[in-house]
Amino acid sequence: MRRRLLELLGVATAIAAVTVILQLGAVPLRGQAPSTTGWGHPDLEGIWLDVYSTPLERAPDVGGREFATEEERAARNQAQLDRPAILPSGAYNTVYTSARPAGPRTSLVVDPPNGRIPALTPEAVQRNEVEREWRAMLLRNTETCRNSAPQCAGGEYGPPSPRRYDTTPYYNTRGRMNRHDGPEDQSLGDRCMSGRTPDLNGHRRIVQGADAIAIAYDTGQGQGFQRIVNLGGSHPPSHIRLRHGDSRGRWEGETLVVETANFSHKFPYQGSAENRRLVERYTRIDEDTLAYEVTIEDPTVWVAPWTIRQELRRQSGGQNRIYYEPRCHEGNYGLPALLLGARLDEQAFAEGSGPDPFSFSIYDGAALQR
Repeated sequence: MRRRLLELLGVATAIAAVTVILQLGAVPLRGQAPSTTGWGHPDLEGIWLDVYSTPLERAPDVGGREFATEEERAARNQAQLDRPAILPSGAYNTVYTSARPAGPRTSLVVDPPNGRIPALTPEAVQRNEVEREWRAMLLRNTETCRNSAPQCAGGEYGPPSPRRYDTTPYYNTRGRMNRHDGPEDQSLGDRCMSGRTPDLNGHRRIVQGADAIAIAYDTGQGQGFQRIVNLGGSHPPSHIRLRHGDSRGRWEGETLVVETANFSHKFPYQGSAENRRLVERYTRIDEDTLAYEVTIEDPTVWVAPWTIRQELRRQSGGQNRIYYEPRCHEGNYGLPALLLGARLDEQAFAEGSGPDPFSFSIYDGAALQR
């Protein structure tokens, strides 16, 4: 089934290319001057998507080679086809998830030249250690720690820790913890909050105005978000923090340059939160290609800035005409049901008719069996 999806995607891409040729009467020339808006700005409007699957970081054995061989791309495609139809968690059947073909690049990261994210600062390493220790503590009385599974690394098996009801020493954004006291113990995906900036996987719908640009992101399962880029002005005072930061754009020739700061600590990207600063560049290459580049900087997390590059392809405005706003929260029964199940487990334990909920683990399958 997944092989068929990849084959259909290839056919669809070819049909789209033929359709463009028929509509334009000629193949668009790369480097051809893009059209402009009514107020003289380069026209970036449309729905844009990276149609390829590309690793964020380059495999160490690839070295400094930016582009993959045909054999490497074929192997990555085969690896997708060989994935099991049912995910280990049992949550979703992969037959119904997107499968994009392997792209020409060996990594999205293009700077540093080795295609790898720079090393973490000592401060970031310490924060990660605090989080790792906390998560292992919550697993202490589970089969995960009894079996010395990787999720319990650094922890030990034993009775539930007296710290298990304490306030979390950090704001949780990296997945479910082995506790269900409230929404913040769950993953951002559970909470319909997985969209973050920069977004590299979903499509984006760009609508331009004379003084501002609106970008609507679709990040999957209705967890998209809206973003406004003001063309001019300054960032607000540093105490004002926004989920996707404050974006200020300017034109440098044919390129839209967007600088974003004032992020909230509750919406990190790769561990970087309130100190993150982005510089994005959008350049129209031809009728159907939009070059995108973003440099990410946070001196409290990485020892140096790093840059990602993508080439986005125009998508059909007709076929995507319905979806305009996130809908994840509509009918999201999963999160309240998860919290309700945890309360019932606690009640059963208090009545002596069930095991201690802290003996369950989201990693060893016990949580799915209770």
